[in-house]
Amino acid sequence: MTRQKTLIVIAAAGSAALLLGAFAFQHLGGMAPCKLCLWQRWPHGVAIGAGVLALIAWPALMALLGAAAALVTAGIGGYHTGVERGWWQGPSDCTGGPIGGMSAEDLLDQIMAAPLVRCDEVPWEMWGLSMASWNMLASLGLALLWIMALRAR
Repeated sequence: MTRQKTLIVIAAAGSAALLLGAFAFQHLGGMAPCKLCLWQRWPHGVAIGAGVLALIAWPALMALLGAAAALVTAGIGGYHTGVERGWWQGPSDCTGGPIGGMSAEDLLDQIMAAPLVRCDEVPWEMWGLSMASWNMLASLGLALLWIMALRAR
């Protein structure tokens, strides 16, 4: 196997490991994902698909696609981290909003329509970093591997 394909396999396997970890937290740990968590999963699936396709054909093009997918999920992870830390507002259907000036009926409607899992709460963290933050950092590392694969041709 060429150096390029080896790097592609490692990068795609990294996305698969992150995705499996997310599924383990959800299904084994009972930690339901929020909307932004789900958004972060899709690019990993694209990266895995790019890795598989690269073994068959177009390794350089698939390495570029894999790098783009890793950067997209890192970007979503960075955005999600900011929402969790209160640096900026997240999607309105995923975070809490100001309640000043709302009638009791409007407030009740907002509570009843609220998602079960909020994007602006950190359900788990390690060393001060949330899962979204860890996804961002790991995905930046995977993007580097994809870029190294692209340059290895």
